[in-house]
Amino acid sequence: MLSEGQVSRSNYFVLKGCLRKFFINEKGVEQTTEFAIENWWLTDNLSYEHRVPSEFFIQAVEKTTLLTISRDAQDQLLYTHPKMERYFRFIYQRAYAAAQMRMKYIFGLSKEAFYHHLNDKYPEFVQRIPQYLIASFLGFTPEYLSEIRARKIS
Repeated sequence: MLSEGQVSRSNYFVLKGCLRKFFINEKGVEQTTEFAIENWWLTDNLSYEHRVPSEFFIQAVEKTTLLTISRDAQDQLLYTHPKMERYFRFIYQRAYAAAQMRMKYIFGLSKEAFYHHLNDKYPEFVQRIPQYLIASFLGFTPEYLSEIRARKIS
């Protein structure tokens, strides 16, 4: 869907399935920053809004059905139907609030507590997403996630 260096020309709406946004760090490790499941939007906002090359990748995690809208089509939609401006503002506000909370958890919780918080709040999400991607999202290795999960079972 999107590779680093490409301009993000679409905003993706997930009808079915799951997307992830990630970058590859200086060690060559994929770092997942966001997921999008049914009824969620995903794009590289900086690239999409400013038409600059992306520093991220977007890929499907599972078989996914999408609706896409280009920046020009979205601008026309907002101009033609001003009520949609409110809808997209709500979507961006919700995404920004989620990003704020994720930063709080990254800096305010231990890695183990961060995992347990995610698992307690979104158990269906943790069960659905492959564990190595959950580890990538939480900022640690799949092996460490396995250790945390084994301790919880014991």
